[in-house]
Amino acid sequence: MIKFVLMVNRQGQTRLSRYYQPVELSRRAALEADVVRCCLSRKKDQCSFVEYKDFKLVYRQYAALYIVVGVTDSENELSIYELVHNFVEVLDKYFSRVSELDVSFNLKSHTDLFQLQQFILCRCLFCFLDSAPPSDHVQPGPSSRYPG
Repeated sequence: MIKFVLMVNRQGQTRLSRYYQPVELSRRAALEADVVRCCLSRKKDQCSFVEYKDFKLVYRQYAALYIVVGVTDSENELSIYELVHNFVEVLDKYFSRVSELDVSFNLKSHTDLFQLQQFILCRCLFCFLDSAPPSDHVQPGPSSRYPG
């Protein structure tokens, strides 16, 4: 399950933060600073998945912008990594070459946040459907198209 999504620049300034589990406002600033410090201090040849306290961080760098996603330990890191890439592709099409300034000043609109929300919710729905046990009691009914 996704806990939060952060977009930060190389200086560690948070450009966008979205939380999907409750975190007290007093803890958010400290959490963001610690998470950003953890990700920005890593070298480019190191893995983009980091064990952090009671969850994992999945991050990806695009030019001067880092996108960091906090997930539970049971989450598939590669699927989150791909989700980040797909979201950036959508932003790139929307802004025709997305930049840090686009995220800072133009991504605050409700439409753009709605797109991020839809990405996260649709992904969670697909994960839920994939993890649901198959139902044995549902039998396909007779088709009127193919009698017999």
